[in-house]
Amino acid sequence: MVNDFKMIAKTFFGLEKILADELLSLGAKKIEIGVRNVSFYGDLGFLYKSNLFLRSAIRILKPIKYLKINNQKDLYSYVYNFNWEDYISIENTFYIESVLNTEIFSNSLFVSQRVKDGIVDRFRKMFNKRPNIDKENPDIKINIHITKNNCTISLDSSGKPLNQRGYRLQTNIAPINEVLAAGLIMLSEWDCESDFLDPMCGSGTILIEAAMYATNYPVNIKRETFLFKNWKNYDSQMFEIIKKSVLKKVKTFNYNLIGYDKSPSAIKKCNQNIINSGFQSIINVCENNFFNTKKNNDNFSHLLFNPPYGERLPIDIKSFYKEIGDTLKSNYSNSNAWFITSNLESLKFVGLRPSRKIKLYNGKLESRLAKYEIYSGSKKIHKQRK
Repeated sequence: MVNDFKMIAKTFFGLEKILADELLSLGAKKIEIGVRNVSFYGDLGFLYKSNLFLRSAIRILKPIKYLKINNQKDLYSYVYNFNWEDYISIENTFYIESVLNTEIFSNSLFVSQRVKDGIVDRFRKMFNKRPNIDKENPDIKINIHITKNNCTISLDSSGKPLNQRGYRLQTNIAPINEVLAAGLIMLSEWDCESDFLDPMCGSGTILIEAAMYATNYPVNIKRETFLFKNWKNYDSQMFEIIKKSVLKKVKTFNYNLIGYDKSPSAIKKCNQNIINSGFQSIINVCENNFFNTKKNNDNFSHLLFNPPYGERLPIDIKSFYKEIGDTLKSNYSNSNAWFITSNLESLKFVGLRPSRKIKLYNGKLESRLAKYEIYSGSKKIHKQRK
């Protein structure tokens, strides 16, 4: 349509295809998968909907200018001559983030400073006043991305990363990022037609993300702050209409969401986060050591968890992962079990052959999401559950 424009959704390595699938289901156009990002087209309302609904996106950028730069002076000149007054008011605060993959510049802070100088100098010349910088809570956030001699200037529509859903007030050591947790759920191909168990649930992030996924609940519907609300073309009426429309698509979930953790403090924090998320009616957690548990019925179960790992939490890797495998084999037949680990050697100790391994990053740590299909009985040939 004539009002469509290009947007870029940022994500983590390994979640790009998941994000593209989300965008397609929302109605995005001209979807292109990049590295840690997916570009797409839509209108202003779709930008609002993307911020509210995308589970695997970290932020949504709107490119406003493309430049070819051959030297450092080019950047300042182009920025100075750009019509910033169409996007920023003197009363606004702003901040600039720069990402570089170029030999023209070696320092991202220098790039941000030069862009800031160009914007400020233009405002001073035109209005004899300038907008101020605010690093912590700017009204307008500008993203500069330079690859070789190609420079893209974008507005950040999200502000704080979209993983900050607002429900997680309590955390444990090494909490998993909400966007990564949502990505794991979608990568694990859970169809929402079975019980879901996180046997090492910590502060409950995976369980809460699973509840939102199973009910088609928009992950950022309770979030108050989006930087697009400070844009000159912000349409508050349209935003409220879109919020109501996405809430109409929420559905019921008819199975069980269960969490275990052996730490009493973890369970306490988990329950507080679940209550804050509003999903206490469908998530049940209890203090329990996974290695002492078993399935309480013959129905198919879907397990997904983020075990402790040696870089942040001290454990005996060999015995710990062997016990994971032993517990799955003995007590969780007729299940698919997925877990993520950044200790790549640990998978050797599980004692089961993973049917899939997906490369991801948990923070800066290279990780694997491994799938184990636990069958009942002693049959050697089974049909994979659809």
